[in-house]
Amino acid sequence: MPPTTARSLKGHRRLDRRRDRRSPSPRWQFLRGFLKNPVMVGSIIPSSRVLIERMLRPVDWDNTRLFVEYGPGVGTFTRPILDRMGPDARLVTIDTNADFTKYLRESIDDPRLVPVTGSASDVETILEERGLGKADYVLSGLPFSTLPPGIGDDIAEATSRVIRPGGAFLVYQFSPKVKEFIDPHFERIERGFEWVNVPPATLFWAYRA
Repeated sequence: MPPTTARSLKGHRRLDRRRDRRSPSPRWQFLRGFLKNPVMVGSIIPSSRVLIERMLRPVDWDNTRLFVEYGPGVGTFTRPILDRMGPDARLVTIDTNADFTKYLRESIDDPRLVPVTGSASDVETILEERGLGKADYVLSGLPFSTLPPGIGDDIAEATSRVIRPGGAFLVYQFSPKVKEFIDPHFERIERGFEWVNVPPATLFWAYRA
């Protein structure tokens, strides 16, 4: 191999290593987000694959055009959702942590993904500003039981207004208290529990009539 080629390859390897050092791993990014705002992140460990599969199992992917995710973090659910969605669907992620939004935008190259920094309670405005209609599904792992007073109620009410009839609010929590927030706004609520997660999670599928 010519000396110039060998030096060039070594230079690329050094550059790649520097890029790797600059880009935090998903787990490190998630931990940073938790330490920065534990009330909004809710868990120090991302959700398990078993939880993800079970939570998304009821979704009618063939007829899903708009999916909204609250608190996507480093994309633990975001990537599986994109893997299942059709080519003409959209996924809007809403997170109060701008670092998480930036991480998703830089780490996932997919035109169907619309990462937004904002509050889930403003979901109606966020969708309207982007010319998007009713959502088929909204997914949330936000810790309702530890949110500031009134915020959980606002999120549940706003969510019920943006979901089309027949759509659903998918919620996974580490406290069953979330049912108090969603119960007044949804006509049918199914409940489950998943042990294969740290910590174990209570699951809710709340449907609009």
